[in-house]
Amino acid sequence: MDNLAHSLIVMCDHVQSMHRTANQALFEADLVAAETVLSQIDRLEEIRKDAEQRAFDLLAREAPVAGDLRQIVSGIYIVEDISRMGALSVHIANIARRRHPAKALPEQVEGYFREMASVSESMTHETRQVLIDYDVEQALAIDNTDDSIDDIHQHIFTLTTSDDWPHSSAETVDITLLSRFYERYADHAVEVAARIVYLATGYKQDEYLDKLEGERDQEHLARRLDVLERHLRM
Repeated sequence: MDNLAHSLIVMCDHVQSMHRTANQALFEADLVAAETVLSQIDRLEEIRKDAEQRAFDLLAREAPVAGDLRQIVSGIYIVEDISRMGALSVHIANIARRRHPAKALPEQVEGYFREMASVSESMTHETRQVLIDYDVEQALAIDNTDDSIDDIHQHIFTLTTSDDWPHSSAETVDITLLSRFYERYADHAVEVAARIVYLATGYKQDEYLDKLEGERDQEHLARRLDVLERHLRM
């Protein structure tokens, strides 16, 4: 089980490096960086297969139950999400490579994408920490962080579909795809975080949030009853 958990962290480290390098390729029109990302996908596939094999071996040989079974099955899903994050970084690098030596992004929208890149890199780092610590609060915070990328993604869609959008069809396609890649990258980080919430609590994320809300309501009601009881005693 420890080896499986370690494999997930190693995989996340590799994807973190890929994503950072893909962002460099995009914003600096760096062909070497783009090629580096493409060369890293084979290593990611090796780590993915190794992690999956560890999970399948545990299922086949150890007959896990309860918490252990939950960890193994969740680990299989996490492997797939992290793998997709790496694939999306490759897509970003591919667009940068295709447009080299020019930049893929017009100046008008580059700032939005730099923000998406910054937030997504931060989410990757937070995802790594969640895989280490199983910190439920930090996992829930990743979901909230994703909202800022969703907002930018929606704004870029509004820009590219406006009547006064000045850029070519080819530029528009690249911008639309890149925005989608960052949005999906963040979504997969959120999915990993949700799996950790499940592992740590035994509840799916929505169920856990409902449980917290119910507990807060009960505490509020208890405080109100306590105040009322003290008032009646006066």
